[in-house]
Amino acid sequence: MAPVPATAAAGSSTREIRRAQRADGPAAVLAIGTANPEKCVTQDEYADFYFRITNSDHLPELKDKLSRICNKSGIEKRFMYVSDELMEAHPEFADRHLPSLDARVEIASKNVPELAAAASAKAIAEWGRPATDITHLIFSTYSGVKAPSGDRLLASLLGLRPTVSRTVLSLHGCYGGGRALQLAKELAENNRGARVLVACAESTLIAFYGPEVGCNDIIVGQALFGDGSGAVIVGADPVDAVERPLFEMAFASQTTIPDSEGAITMQYMKGGMDYHIASGVPEMLAGNVERCLAHAFDSVGVAAKWKDLFWAVHPGGRRILDLIEEALGLENGAMAASRQVLSEFGNMSGTTVIFVLNELRRRFEADGAEGADWGALMAFGPGVTVETVLLRVASGLKPNQ
Repeated sequence: MAPVPATAAAGSSTREIRRAQRADGPAAVLAIGTANPEKCVTQDEYADFYFRITNSDHLPELKDKLSRICNKSGIEKRFMYVSDELMEAHPEFADRHLPSLDARVEIASKNVPELAAAASAKAIAEWGRPATDITHLIFSTYSGVKAPSGDRLLASLLGLRPTVSRTVLSLHGCYGGGRALQLAKELAENNRGARVLVACAESTLIAFYGPEVGCNDIIVGQALFGDGSGAVIVGADPVDAVERPLFEMAFASQTTIPDSEGAITMQYMKGGMDYHIASGVPEMLAGNVERCLAHAFDSVGVAAKWKDLFWAVHPGGRRILDLIEEALGLENGAMAASRQVLSEFGNMSGTTVIFVLNELRRRFEADGAEGADWGALMAFGPGVTVETVLLRVASGLKPNQ
């Protein structure tokens, strides 16, 4: 953040000093990076893999159920830390009723920040400025419950300066990426010269355990979730010839759907993180998404037609995307970026929407962004919470303008 000149501050009102501290323009996405663990499991082999390493082949009906869900999920492969070697070293991970939280947290507290560092390093390299120019760090994860938190290790791994302002977002689940981007927008626009690194990283290790008869949440979760990290650098007033703005962030809001507290829940237990996702969540989201969008566009005075927007929607599952497209009257293919990410990586919780944003950027660079202007980024999670960020294609994706 650039300091206010002493001569101006001495004779200025507090209001004038504050005005000088703010950015002139809107926050923008300046760079994106993503990363995944090396281990990849294809969806058609996942049921065999999962039931083998959890010693659960004596439950063939549940295995058949997982196979059916995997086949209909729209996912082709996922990446994860969980492996045969890990489960051999920690057989207690297979049973959520055995004490294993300490071991899980110890592993995740190292692996998750390292994964975030890999994605962040890519974003910083693309950005083109030194890591020491980062003024703020926002780290979102549900995979660590230690202090100092993962943000401290991440800052060290990246070589950020000691004065970097760090914030941790914990247990936001699938809306963590949207929440982090809104906070980054506020920081960038209210601190002249600020450059905010958003890093989201998750590992299914913290909630990985064997199946149980009568517990549908475990099977559904095992069919959907994967590991990954996404990083975004956000700043206002881009430096010409150095920084390349990709998406301007025009407005951001958070909406909590009434009477939805128990629809999506997460809680740390002795055997890892317990989670619940109600069967009616896709319908709940589809029934509220238009209201959230209308509020956002009304707030900036823009009349938008949903079919004219580009979309960066968190692919919580195939049915969520299907029902939202139907509710908004979108044409087939409107959420192609979300479906592509779901296919290649599964649901990586809060980090997934950053992968979608990166896929959108890739498509604009490959096919051109002519005609693209306004878009919406949306993420959903416990609460039930809906994060909405209005985006506009910036000059970095329209090089001829």
